[in-house]
Amino acid sequence: MPHAPHRIVFANEKGGTGKSTTAVHVAIALAYQGARVAAIDLDSRQRTLHRYLENRAETMRRRGIELPSASFAVYRGDDPAELDLMAREMGEGMDFVLFDTPGRDDPLARHVATGADTLVTPLNDSFVDFDLIGQVDAETFKVRRLSFYAELIWEARKKRAMTGIRENRREMDWVVVRNRTGHIEARNMRRLDQALTELSKRVGFRIANGLSERVIYRELFPSGLTLLDKGHLGELGTSHLVARQELRALLAQLRLPVPARREPELALAAQG
Repeated sequence: MPHAPHRIVFANEKGGTGKSTTAVHVAIALAYQGARVAAIDLDSRQRTLHRYLENRAETMRRRGIELPSASFAVYRGDDPAELDLMAREMGEGMDFVLFDTPGRDDPLARHVATGADTLVTPLNDSFVDFDLIGQVDAETFKVRRLSFYAELIWEARKKRAMTGIRENRREMDWVVVRNRTGHIEARNMRRLDQALTELSKRVGFRIANGLSERVIYRELFPSGLTLLDKGHLGELGTSHLVARQELRALLAQLRLPVPARREPELALAAQG
């Protein structure tokens, strides 16, 4: 029986958290490690993930170069069963199937989130974004209750745990990724740290440091290049090198099951 690909879902019901940027860079980082990756964009209106990978394919064609990449498609329907079929077909022979979901409440986003092997929820470092997963007391900043989204994932994980042995599925790993860190007043940072730590213990997610807000990510979009494509980016400044280290650190924190096979030149490029 063929091994089922690992499903990574990038989901957040709020926009502007760096979700698609994180998804693209994780997909390409996995490809650089020799993994076979399929990516499905569920946001048929903005199609940020799809457009990024389209731009990457066009850059390879125009420059006559080959770069690690992912197969990609947009799902434009509204039928969960049809989406599951598409994911199975695209996932044949793949190590990972990655989903990028819309930055809004969406039935298909909830569907794929509850079936994720790894669920990645990028958040900006603010209580506005924290409200997606929990509500805090206005005076003490203690967590008062879970949000609807956190309850949804909590129930999905319980259901999965009950059926996981029978279906031979690993437990869902939920990772809350803190993007754009370092741009918040110190006292609020401490409050946010405490609230996230408290909620992570109650709900069972892990916390990872993500990507800071850097102009380089926006600049790379038209070419579809990523920070790992170092031989094709020209001369990099210090901030670009720091951003690349952030990406590598994030990938390590996600603890994804990268296959043992590695093409030497890709491994070297990913580490250089």
